[in-house]
Amino acid sequence: MKNTVNNRLFRILLCIPFLGLCACSSDSGTDKKPEAITLSADTNKIDFQTKGNAAAVKVTTNATAWTVTTSDASWIQLSLLTGGTGTTTFNITASENTATATRTAIITISSNQAVSVQISVSQLGAAPVVITIPSYNTSPLPADATGMTSNAVELAAKIKLGWNIGNTLEATGGETAWGNPKVTKALIDLVKANGFNAIRIPCSWNQNMTNSTTAEISTAWLNRVKEVVQYCIDNDMYVIVNIHWDGGWLENNVTEAKKVENNAKQKAFWEQIATQLRGFDEHLLFASANEPNVDNATQMAVLTSYHQTFIDAVRSTGGKNANRVLIVQGPSTDIEKTNKLMLTLPTDKVTSRMMVEVHYYTPYQFCLMDKDADWGKMFYYWGANYHSATDLTRNPTWGEEADLDKFFLSMKTQFVSKGIPVILGEFGAIRRDLTGDALTLHLNSRAYYLKYVVKQAKANGLIPFYWDAGNMGVNTMSLFNRTNNTVYDQQALTALQDGLK
Repeated sequence: MKNTVNNRLFRILLCIPFLGLCACSSDSGTDKKPEAITLSADTNKIDFQTKGNAAAVKVTTNATAWTVTTSDASWIQLSLLTGGTGTTTFNITASENTATATRTAIITISSNQAVSVQISVSQLGAAPVVITIPSYNTSPLPADATGMTSNAVELAAKIKLGWNIGNTLEATGGETAWGNPKVTKALIDLVKANGFNAIRIPCSWNQNMTNSTTAEISTAWLNRVKEVVQYCIDNDMYVIVNIHWDGGWLENNVTEAKKVENNAKQKAFWEQIATQLRGFDEHLLFASANEPNVDNATQMAVLTSYHQTFIDAVRSTGGKNANRVLIVQGPSTDIEKTNKLMLTLPTDKVTSRMMVEVHYYTPYQFCLMDKDADWGKMFYYWGANYHSATDLTRNPTWGEEADLDKFFLSMKTQFVSKGIPVILGEFGAIRRDLTGDALTLHLNSRAYYLKYVVKQAKANGLIPFYWDAGNMGVNTMSLFNRTNNTVYDQQALTALQDGLK
């Protein structure tokens, strides 16, 4: 029994050193450094060609999560935006670069566990567009100041109230394609007899080319426009001829990508228009465009180039065009955008012969909106004293007298007070499909709106031109019945005339 106990004790003592060694071995394992977190991509630079194309990027990491972003999402698309541990491949796709300049962007792959990785991306620009349109300034004349003595401010003072021959000479498909009869001298006589001393003629030219490669305008069309201008001049009326929407070739393409091409066409068109109409005196004014779509300073710079081309082309033809008053449009002819973005005007070799144009259909819900939308409802009434006590949801929530006063004053401050008259080239409000007291209140508030626009326009030095598209019925704003040359909307007509008093 004693030997057995001693043997057991020996075995226990014998094990103690080994147990200690085991403990030391276990402690040393806790001193190991954790594995480093790394994040890497298989490239740091991608060069794309002009045409749209794609490149694959392989990301390797032991981080649990990472994200990928781009500094310019306008032309770069990423096939995925997040990833995790291991190796992941995603694609970078570039759209076609239609501009001539090379563009660049930065792709950033980042994780809160590792240092970020950046990939620089570049894409070549398109080859410059080569324009072969010939010059149409083939017979320039020496400057002729006869009948051109008024500068812009003096001329503006002579224009009282203007009217648009809308949806006619600018109609896609021809003068009568949008439902109006051809313009006659009798129609212009009717307009003059009802208090207007100025006509704005929206014109299309692009669809009237005989050769799209050379931008040559049909002689027959040039003669037709001249004929309608003559109707107005014969009535001692002032006339504005423009390039209207015209299929959107200029208005929807105020971009660097179209800048060279559009300036070439703008030059060709205005050399031909100006030469054709060169003999008219200061009663005729030219307007560069209609409602050019512009949202930012970059596009505004392109629009300024279009206006500059217009001015240079008209002046180059000489004769009375050397001193003619010319009109340039604000961005989208929107007052707020014009106030913000039209900080400089194109240059002109003659002084004080330029005007600026804006349009006014504010608030849209009252003036033009013809069905409710998810963002808002139509307004049927306008003016502090013309709100409905029963149809509350149709009362305006913005855009009434105080807003109008602010908008018009901004144009006076920015341009009129500096000797640059402002043409209010379009304004109006539709007649709505209502009955009873609601219709009466609507029409009365509409008349008040029209009177107020004219009154405040004149008070701030803006020259109002009412928009009339010729169509009749609900959701229209025509003053005259062009089929029989009679007054169609006497209440609206009277309101416009009252605004001048």
